[in-house]
Amino acid sequence: MDWNDSVMTVKGVGPKTAALMGKLGITTVGELLEYYPVSYDSYEAPVTVRQENFLDFAAVQGTIITSPSIRQMNRKQIVVSQIRDRNGDTLRVIWFHMPFLRGTMKPGMQFVLRGRLHGYGSARTMEHPQIFTLGAYDALIGSHQPIYALTAGLTSKTIGKAVSQVWESGIEIEESLSQDQRERWKLMNKKQAIQQIHFPQENAMLQEARKRLVFEEFYQFILGVRQMRQQLQMQKNIYAIIEQPQVWELMEKLPYRLTNAQRNAFSDICSDMIGEHRMNRLVQGDVGSGKTIVAFLALYQVALCRYQAAMMAPTEVLATQHYEALNKMIEQYELPIQAVLLTGSMTAAQKRAVYKQIESHEVDIIIGTHALFQEKVNYDELALVVTDEQHRFGVEQRKMLSEKGLAPHILVMSATPIPRTLAIIIYGDLDISVIDELPSNRLPIKNCAVDISYRPKAYEFLKKQVELGHQAYVICPMIEETEQMDAENVIEYTKKLRKELPANIVISYLHGKMKNSEKERIMKAFGENQIQILVSTTVIEVGIDVPNATVILIENAQQFGLAQLHQLRGRVGRGNAQSYCILMNTSGSKESRKRLDILNHSNDGFFIASEDLKLRGPGDFFGVRQSGMLQFKLADIYQDAEILKQASEAVEEVI
Repeated sequence: MDWNDSVMTVKGVGPKTAALMGKLGITTVGELLEYYPVSYDSYEAPVTVRQENFLDFAAVQGTIITSPSIRQMNRKQIVVSQIRDRNGDTLRVIWFHMPFLRGTMKPGMQFVLRGRLHGYGSARTMEHPQIFTLGAYDALIGSHQPIYALTAGLTSKTIGKAVSQVWESGIEIEESLSQDQRERWKLMNKKQAIQQIHFPQENAMLQEARKRLVFEEFYQFILGVRQMRQQLQMQKNIYAIIEQPQVWELMEKLPYRLTNAQRNAFSDICSDMIGEHRMNRLVQGDVGSGKTIVAFLALYQVALCRYQAAMMAPTEVLATQHYEALNKMIEQYELPIQAVLLTGSMTAAQKRAVYKQIESHEVDIIIGTHALFQEKVNYDELALVVTDEQHRFGVEQRKMLSEKGLAPHILVMSATPIPRTLAIIIYGDLDISVIDELPSNRLPIKNCAVDISYRPKAYEFLKKQVELGHQAYVICPMIEETEQMDAENVIEYTKKLRKELPANIVISYLHGKMKNSEKERIMKAFGENQIQILVSTTVIEVGIDVPNATVILIENAQQFGLAQLHQLRGRVGRGNAQSYCILMNTSGSKESRKRLDILNHSNDGFFIASEDLKLRGPGDFFGVRQSGMLQFKLADIYQDAEILKQASEAVEEVI
C-alpha cells in the first residue's frame, strides 16, 4: 500500500465509507494518515466529588445509594439517581431517555461514571455519563482514544479502524526532514510521529509526535513564504500609479478624521505603489481600528489611475457588506468610478454579465470571494489585489489571485492580533504596517466575565438593551466540533431564549450549515433591525458590521481561544452607543477564570495575544485551539510559538 493509493484500497473501506470520507477531503491513503484527531478521549483516574481542582468532565467511582427514578422534563424522559464516593460525598446523576437503567442500577452496586460535571461542592450533578464496571474502567486508565472531526454517517471508530489497517499493511512513509534537522531539533521520525498522533502509547509520546508534525507544518509553510518573498523582491513595479489629490480630498470629506496610524498606513501603501518594486504589504490592525477605509482609499487611488483593483473577503456576507459600503461612498461623494460584486452563489447568467464588465473595463473595482480568481475571470490591467482577513487564505490562494494580473500590488488586511515577533515569521513575504490606534469616536467596550448564576441577569440586560432600541448577539455554546451539532445547539438555544424573553423581541439564528443565501437574508434582516437578537455560532466572527448591536453574550466562553474571543467581541462597539461583552464561564476552574480575566481587563488585541502566549505552554495542546488561524492541520501559532520560532530558524539555515 502506497501513500497515493485510493482510500478504497484500505481493508474495510467500501464505496459508501469512501464517499463519506471524501466529504472530509480523504481520498487517498496519505490523506487518511494526515487526517489527525481533533482531540482524544483520555481516561484519567477517577476523582472525588469535592475535588478541589474543579473539572468539567471526569470519572467518579461510587456506590449507588438511591434507586433510579424516572421523570419528565421539557418533553424529555430523564432518569435520576445518586452515588456516594469514597469520602462519603454524594453526586446527583442524570441520564436522558434510558428508562432501562432502573432495572440495572441497584443500591449498593459500584460503578465508575464518566461524564460532564455541573455545579459546585455538594450540589454537583453529572449529566448522561458513561457507565463502567470497576475492572473495565481500570483497564482503560492512561489510554488516549482518538476523536476525529466527522460528517453524518461516519464515526471516529471507523476512521481509527481504517488507519489501523494502513499500519498493518506495513506502509512505508517518506521522511521529509533530514537526519541532521531531526537531531538538531530533537524530533522523532515522520512514520513514528504519524503512528503516535493517531494511537499514542502515552502522553509523552503524543507530545513528541505532535511536536514533530507541527514543526513540519510550520517548516513547509515558512519555506513557501520565504521562496515567495525571494521571487517578489525581484519583481519590478510595472504600473504608473501616481498620487491622486482626489483621494486626499475624499479623506477630508469623511465624517470622521482618520487616526495618525491610519494615515501612516495609507502613506506606506502609496509609497509602495509609486516605488520601484511591486508592493507586498500587510496592514495589521486591531478589531475596529479602521483598516477597511484605508483599503478603500487604496482601491480608489488605483481606479483613478485607470487600472483595475480587486478586494477579496473570506465570506459572501462580508464581501457584500464591503461592496455596499463602497457603493454608498461612490454615490454620496460622487466618485468617478464603478464597482461590482462577484460571489460564488451568483447565477451563471449573473456571473457572465460581471465577467464581461470586468474584461471590458466597464468596472474599476471588483469585490468578491474566492470567485475572484476563477479561470473565467479576465481582468484588464489588474494593478492591486486586497485580501481581507488574510489568515483565512492560504499562501497558494493569495498567489493564484496575484497571478490574475501582470504582477499586481498585494495589500493584505488582518484584524488577527499576532505579536510582532510571530507576525514577522508568519507574514515573512510581506512588509508590515500596524494600525495601533482606535478612532476617537469609539467608546471602549465594557466587559464582564461571569458564571452561570448570572445568566438570568444577562437575559434581563439583553431585554433592556433591546428596549433602548439596540440589538445583541448571543454566541451559542460550542459543544461538539461538528457543524451538525453546532446547528442543533443554535436552534435549541434560540427556542430557549424565545421562552425567556418577551414575544415582541424577534430572535433568530445563524449557523455554518445554512445556505449562503439564507445567511445573507438573516444578516440583512439583522442589519435593518428586523431581528433584535441573533443567536449564532462563530460564523459571525469575522467582519460583520452592525453599528446598532451593543451587546454580545458568549456562552461557554472558556472553550474559545482568547484571540478568537477578542474577534467575537469586535462585533459590538461599532457605533456611538456604549457596548458590552458578557463572557459566560460554565467552568469553575481557576485556569479558565484567569484566562477570561485577561479579556475582562483589556480591549487591546495585541496585549491579549501576548498574554495568551504566556499562559499557554508549548505542551498545552489539549487546551483551546484558536479558530481559523491559517488553517494548519495541527499547528496553532499561539500555543506552538516556540516551535514556530525553531522552524523559522531551520528554514533560515537551509536558505
